[in-house]
Amino acid sequence: MAQYDVLVIGAGAAGMYCAALAGQRGRRVLLIDHATRLGEKIRISGGGRCNFTNLHASPAQYLSDNPHYCRSALARHTPQDFLKRVRHHGIRWFEKHKGQLFCEDSSQRIIDLLQAECDDGRVDWRMPCSVTAVTPEAGGWAIATDQGTFEAPSLVVATGGMAIPKIGATDWGLRLAKQQGLPLVSPRPALVPLTFAREDWAPFAELAGVALEVMLRCNEGEFREDLLLTHRGLSGPAILQISSYWQHGDELVVDLLPEQDLAALLLEAKQGSRQQLLTVLSQLLPRRLTELWLQRHDLLGRALAEVSDKTLRQLAHGLQHWALRPDGSEGFRKAEVMRGGVDTRALDSRTMMARERSGLYFIGEVVDVTGWLGGYNFQWAWSSAFAAAQAV
Repeated sequence: MAQYDVLVIGAGAAGMYCAALAGQRGRRVLLIDHATRLGEKIRISGGGRCNFTNLHASPAQYLSDNPHYCRSALARHTPQDFLKRVRHHGIRWFEKHKGQLFCEDSSQRIIDLLQAECDDGRVDWRMPCSVTAVTPEAGGWAIATDQGTFEAPSLVVATGGMAIPKIGATDWGLRLAKQQGLPLVSPRPALVPLTFAREDWAPFAELAGVALEVMLRCNEGEFREDLLLTHRGLSGPAILQISSYWQHGDELVVDLLPEQDLAALLLEAKQGSRQQLLTVLSQLLPRRLTELWLQRHDLLGRALAEVSDKTLRQLAHGLQHWALRPDGSEGFRKAEVMRGGVDTRALDSRTMMARERSGLYFIGEVVDVTGWLGGYNFQWAWSSAFAAAQAV
């Protein structure tokens, strides 16, 4: 039975970073993962360029049933702290917008960084390696695997969430937490496209591919981002963001012309105008969307001057308060992350250790902390990994 100081299960962003930092503190670390290819979720992130952090990361961009839990970790290891390592490894990066940082060339550079940091920490690897049992013992934890049994005082669970099962995502970490008596916040897909009943969406399915910037609201969420219409529903950054706030039965409200007074614009344009309503609106909105909207309201082919002021106001209100009720999402198959996970009330916010299970730590996506789209979830991986690595 091999002895270590720290066992880390899950060689994703959080797991590799935690193993590396703990090893660099002089701990003997074993990193275990069931996958055959390293860092696959990192590899496909950010369109293959890995949006590895966000300069504006703060607790305000994270959702949790215990919203203050992330404060300590985020404050102790900031985007600038991770950026120092990126610079140290000579990785070229750029800021896309809203503080989002991407690799200039490939996500592989972040995987290489994490591997190099693990090498610096003399981390041992077992991959692919399947864990068959986890047993608490006096003074530590024992893990039975298909490559032998390993023991350590500290066990870090960094298995990620359930998003994108085709690259190996499972609920293993959640099942382990439940077996050890830790409470869970029900997991559900987040940062995911939303779908509609086929009959409800049928009129809009022909608009698949139409995109525009909107203001989107649902519950406490409000985002000004791009919206994409699809054959099955809605996608694009606006929808991915709001999906973390949406639950089945909730209504979305879309403003197709944010920060504009469309009613005033139409009434002003009406004065002495001979233009078609379609012509005027198509200067503000995608033409395909405008044609369908006017057709559904029996206004297609109407001259602006012959439409009553009341009707124009109603039209403007509908375009700026478009109420929609999705009936579902594309699920974990298309979700970028999981919302929910190990209930943070059962974890110490400074160390990530389970309060009632000494030496058992949970970090990264498996924890009930979910960031916005735009590098925030990677930053939570780095910050939570750092917190655990300082404690193990």
